[in-house]
Amino acid sequence: MKVIIDTNSLLSLVRYYLPFDKDKILYNFIKNKIQSGEIIIIDKVHQQCSFISKGIILKELDFLDDKDFKKASKIPYNTELTLAPNTKKFFHLLNSVFVNSVVKKAKNITEVEFETLKTSHLKDADMKLVLLALNFNTEEDVYIVTEETSESNDNKLFVKIPAMCRELGLKCITLPALIKLYQDDFELHFK
Repeated sequence: MKVIIDTNSLLSLVRYYLPFDKDKILYNFIKNKIQSGEIIIIDKVHQQCSFISKGIILKELDFLDDKDFKKASKIPYNTELTLAPNTKKFFHLLNSVFVNSVVKKAKNITEVEFETLKTSHLKDADMKLVLLALNFNTEEDVYIVTEETSESNDNKLFVKIPAMCRELGLKCITLPALIKLYQDDFELHFK
């Protein structure tokens, strides 16, 4: 199994779960899963972790910035050369299905502007998560973990991760669903 996790899920982990993890059971479990390569932190997500909420993710998950841990775990995962396996199909979806045409029309975006925005979007962390999942998807179960929902698009030009995953047949889950998926691997106790 491969789990590719986004920045907001890591933020939720450190804000809402780790404060109750007094014995560091969850902390160590996540650390071990990252170290084994089962949970993947990509370069763009790692980069976002350093400036989201004053770097709280890297403070609480301090191993993500430890040089020896990063080297041994091969994190962050380099996505610079990650491309869609079927580029023709993917770009067709990107140009038609993954575009919020209402926003495109309302903002009166020209084709030149659209190409520039699309190129920028392809370099974004969200898109890199999806592209990496597409590349891993033939090997084993692959999950993208995100707290995003496909319902609200925040008036953005491109749809969010869950909507892309649904169209591409990728498994997209939330952090609570991930923890439930691992429920037989560790136990958390609350007094």
